[in-house]
Formats: sequence, structure tokens, C-alpha cells
Amino acid sequence: MERATGGFVSSLKLKNSGKRAIREANESLIMAAAEQEFALSGFKGATTDAIARRAGVPKANLHYYFSTKAALYQRVIEDVCEHWLAAAKHFDETDDPKTALRGYITAKMNQARERPYGSRVWATEVICGAPVIDSYLHTVLKPWYDARTEKLRAWIRAGKMNSIDPQALFFMIWATTQHYADFDHQINVLNDGQPLTDEQFSRATDQVCRIILTGIGLKP
Repeated sequence: MERATGGFVSSLKLKNSGKRAIREANESLIMAAAEQEFALSGFKGATTDAIARRAGVPKANLHYYFSTKAALYQRVIEDVCEHWLAAAKHFDETDDPKTALRGYITAKMNQARERPYGSRVWATEVICGAPVIDSYLHTVLKPWYDARTEKLRAWIRAGKMNSIDPQALFFMIWATTQHYADFDHQINVLNDGQPLTDEQFSRATDQVCRIILTGIGLKP
């Protein structure tokens, strides 16, 4: 009887694990489609019909995971921010400002290229006054920002980098890296009508790192 019970429990755990994996896969598929649709059509212009078609799932399936368009939008935009915040792991892994900042800038550049639609959704939301994520900005982004700016101030006090305004530095990094996502069409036009090649993007990333690091007294 013990073995039978143990087998049943193992089978149940495996079944639940399988269901969880299916749910996560479906949610990721819907969120990716929603991110693109919100970026191209805006919150008002996007519809759950269009998102479901883009995801290749029935509309009923979409609403099974996300009851409303607003709930899906909030989930997408918070996921974008969490993805961005994860790029700052370099601040937690080293006490060397050059290593931390080069790693952070490089990660942000890569994120702009890998997830341009997310950047555009975020930009549109903030430009409109952050009606959906204002509370999130205060409770999640602000504490994250305060902790990182304090680490920059500590490096400045220790003489590891020039005395600069940490806020200006972060704004510069965000504006520069996210430009490669939000203004990719303009970049393509200026690049003879072609997207940047991998080699060009790699050079651009290196140049952004060099310009910013040199500006704050660090050898790139």
C-alpha cells in the first residue's frame, strides 16, 4: 500500500509539473504576442482578438490566462521592467565600477536588440504619464534605483570614479541603450537602409561603453 501511495503521489507531482510547464509556455506565447501588438497598436488600439491571432491561440484560451486586456498589459510591462532590472546583476557581483558598468551597459544594449517591442511599450506608457504602472515605478523601480545610485556614490567617495551625478549617468545609459530599440527605423535609414549587422552592433556596444566609461574617469 505504501508503494502504491508513493507511486500515486509521484504521478500526481509529475502531472502537476506538466500542467505548470504547459501553462508557463502558453502564458509566454501570449505575452510575446501581446508585447508586439501593444508596441505596434498602443494599448487602446490593441485588441485581445488581434493578440490571440498573433499568438496562434483561440481568444478563449487567452482569457483563460488573462481575464482582461488591462491585466495582460500590466503583466507585459512589469515583465519588461523585471527583465531590465536583471541587467544590473553586475552591480551585485563586483565592487569594481568599470566591470559593473560595462556589464550593465552591454546587457542593456543586448536587451534593446533582443526585445525592442518591450522597450517601445515601456516608452509609450511612461510618455503618457504611466497611468498603469505608476505604483510599480514607486514600489519597485525607485528602491532598485536608490540602491544602485548609492553604490555609485560609494565608488565616488572611494575615489574609484569621477565625481558625477549618478542620476545623470543612469539617464544617459537608459537613453542611449534604449535608442537602439525605440528608434531602430531611424538607425536603419542612416545605415544605408539596412539593420545593423552583428559586427556593427558589437562595435556600437563597445563605443557606447568606451564613451560613457571614459566620461566618468574609467579606462574602457
